[in-house]
Amino acid sequence: MVNSYVAVDLETTGLNPKTDRILEIGGLRIEDGKAVGEFQMLVNPGFPLEESVTRITGITDAMAAEGEDPKRAVESFLSFCGGLPILGHRVIFDYSFLKRAAVNLGHSWEKEGIDTLDLCRRFMPAEERKNLKDACRFFGIADRGSHRALLDAWSAHFLYQELCRRYLGEDEKPFLPKPLIYKVKREQPASKRQKERLQELLKYHKIKAPVQIDGLTRNEASRMADKITAKYGRI
Repeated sequence: MVNSYVAVDLETTGLNPKTDRILEIGGLRIEDGKAVGEFQMLVNPGFPLEESVTRITGITDAMAAEGEDPKRAVESFLSFCGGLPILGHRVIFDYSFLKRAAVNLGHSWEKEGIDTLDLCRRFMPAEERKNLKDACRFFGIADRGSHRALLDAWSAHFLYQELCRRYLGEDEKPFLPKPLIYKVKREQPASKRQKERLQELLKYHKIKAPVQIDGLTRNEASRMADKITAKYGRI
């Protein structure tokens, strides 16, 4: 059993780390089996949220607008994690968003992780649903609420502890951290010309900027320009 790790959960604007952004980071630092610190931070994604995101998370546009700058939020969380492995329910999802952001800040951030979803797939009956909420219910873990990052980080921590209590004696290998594999290259910020082109398109078509242009990468700026011209036409 691993007694020191950081349980992590993210709320995001979507499911694709290449095109979507972090909305909230929740973390629980465990050392020698005890919780020694919490991390909870809303992150400003730089654009309005879809209604479905607000419905699922309870996070509104006004709340997101008051969130931390993404770069400062990720830097703070990397410091919070230190050298510990991370733990989560489908942890590769959270890791992919965090690593992409970390690499864009100049960090390599190679991590080992423990996935409670993998453990549930191994030890729960096949017919049982294995999302975090249902897995906690199956193992009798009190419902702390869901779809807010810190609450879900706590739930993943308690789920791991309960799985260890029940099944560690059968085979300890599944409970150990494994290298997390997600390859990503550093993205370049949008060029001055790309930003100018976007501003020209928005002004010409009388469109309110859907995102904070200064925070775009080159790929994001290119995709946005293509979407605008496809929908509204060229200048």
